[in-house]
Amino acid sequence: MGVFGRGEPTSPWKRPALGSAGSGLEWGCITGRPGWATSAWTRSWHWRVPARMAPQTGPSEKGTGPVPAFPQLFTWEEIRIHNGRGQGREQWLVVDRKVYDVSQFSKSHPGGSRVISHYAGQDATDAFVAFHNDKSLVKKYLKSLLIGELAPDQPSFESNKKKSLLEDFRELRCTIEKMGLLRPNYYFFFLIFLHLLVLDAASWLVVWYFGISLVPFLAGMVFFTTAQIQMGWFQHDLGHCSVFRKPRWNHLLQIVVINMLKGLPASWWNHLHNQHHAKPNCFHKDPDLNMHPLLFSLGKTLSKELGKQKKKFMPYNYQHKYFILLAPLALVPFFQLSTIYFAIKRKKWLDLILVVTFNIRVCLMYVPLMGFNNFMVYYWLSRYLESSWFIWVSQMNHIPMDIDYDKNKDWVSTQLHATCNVKQSLFNDWFTGHLNFQIEHHLFPTMPRHNYWKVAPLVKSLCDKHGIEYKTKTLLTAFADILHSLKDSGEHWLEAYLHG
Repeated sequence: MGVFGRGEPTSPWKRPALGSAGSGLEWGCITGRPGWATSAWTRSWHWRVPARMAPQTGPSEKGTGPVPAFPQLFTWEEIRIHNGRGQGREQWLVVDRKVYDVSQFSKSHPGGSRVISHYAGQDATDAFVAFHNDKSLVKKYLKSLLIGELAPDQPSFESNKKKSLLEDFRELRCTIEKMGLLRPNYYFFFLIFLHLLVLDAASWLVVWYFGISLVPFLAGMVFFTTAQIQMGWFQHDLGHCSVFRKPRWNHLLQIVVINMLKGLPASWWNHLHNQHHAKPNCFHKDPDLNMHPLLFSLGKTLSKELGKQKKKFMPYNYQHKYFILLAPLALVPFFQLSTIYFAIKRKKWLDLILVVTFNIRVCLMYVPLMGFNNFMVYYWLSRYLESSWFIWVSQMNHIPMDIDYDKNKDWVSTQLHATCNVKQSLFNDWFTGHLNFQIEHHLFPTMPRHNYWKVAPLVKSLCDKHGIEYKTKTLLTAFADILHSLKDSGEHWLEAYLHG
C-alpha cells in the first residue's frame, strides 16, 4: 500500500498521462498493483494562477491572467487559513495535492453551493472521489480553479489523519471499482420504479372502485403513503447518480420522481442532502442537525454547551417523549414551506412550477372522488405517516452516533463515527430503501444500493484492521436507540443548565 502523494510510486489513484488536457485528474485504478500512471508530470506542467500570486512571466492566454513557468507551492498551514472565515473569505481546498480556489465557484457548484465550502481549508480528495463517478465531466470545472499544489516537503495527508487507514480505504475503493460494484443493475431499478408506480395507482383505484367508506379510505391512504416513501427512496438513488451511469439521466429522472410524483424540488433535496453526506453529524455543516436547538438538543457536546449557555427553547429533558409526535408533525410544514422559500430565493422557477403541477394533479385526481374536506384528511394524514416513516428510518443511523462540530477527520472516520447499520433482511431492505446499509452508503454514496451487501464484509474487515467500531443493530433496537440517545442528551443539557 503506497503513499497518496506526488511522484510517489504506490498510490491507489491514477495520475494523468503527461500533457493531458483539463485539470489533470484521471481518477481510477491501474491494472495490477496500484501506482502512478506517470513519473515526470511535474517537469512540464503549467499552472494558471491569479496575478496576486505570481509574477508576470509572459502574455496571458485569452486574458485569463499570467502563466508562470512553475506551479505555485503551498503549505498545509496556508491551506488551513483559507477556510472562508478569514480575511477575504477565500476558500481553498486540496484534491490529490493540487490546490483549488473555490471561493466564487462554490456559488455555482452543481452539487450545491454549500457542500464544497464545507471542505474549505481542508483536504477534499476522498470526498471528491466519493461524490463524482464521471471524472471527465468535472474536468471542465476544475481547470480554471487550479492555483497550485502542495510543496514537495508537505505530506500528502493532513497531520491529524491516519495515513495507513486512508491508504487501505483507497485500495478498497479500487477493488470495488474493479469488481464492478459501482455499476447499476438496470433491471433492479426498473422493478423499483414499476412497484412504486403500481402502489401510486392502487391508492387511487381503491378509492375509485370501493368508495370512501372507512376501510377503502384507510387502504388507499396506506397505498398512497407507501408509494410516496418508496418514491423518496428512489429519488434518493437518483440524486446520488447511482441508477444510471451518466449523471444527466439520473438528474432528469429525479426531477420527474421528486418534483412531479412527490411535489418537492430536486434542487432543494440535493442542496441539503449532499451537505449531509459531506459532513454527517457535524453541527453547522449537516442540515439534518438544524432541529438543534429549536426543537431538540442533540449529542453530548452540543447539549452541554447549550445548557451552560442557559438556553432553553424546549423542555429537552422530555424530548425522548415528544419526539414521537412532534418530529414528524414538524417535518410536514417544514418541507412544504422550506421548499417554496428555497425555490423562490434561488429562482428555481421550473422546480416551483412542477411542484405546483403536482398539487393540481393530486387535487384533480382525488377531490372529485371524495370531496375537498375528505381529501384534506386523506392527504395530510398520509403526509404525516410518510413523515413518521422517513424520520425514524433516516435518523436511526445518525442520532445515536457522535454529534459534534467538524473536527476535520479523515473520510472514513467521519462517516463511521456518524453512521451505523441495521441487519439485512428482505423487509428491512425494502422498508428502509436499503438505508439499513448506511455505513456502505456513506463511504460510497454513488454505489447502487443493490451492491451494499456485497461490499459490507470488505468494509467490516477494514474497520476491524484499524480498530474502528462497525455497528450493526436490529431494526427495533435502532429505533429504540433514537429515544435512548435523545434521553441522554436531554439529561446532559439539564445537568449543565442547572449546575453548569
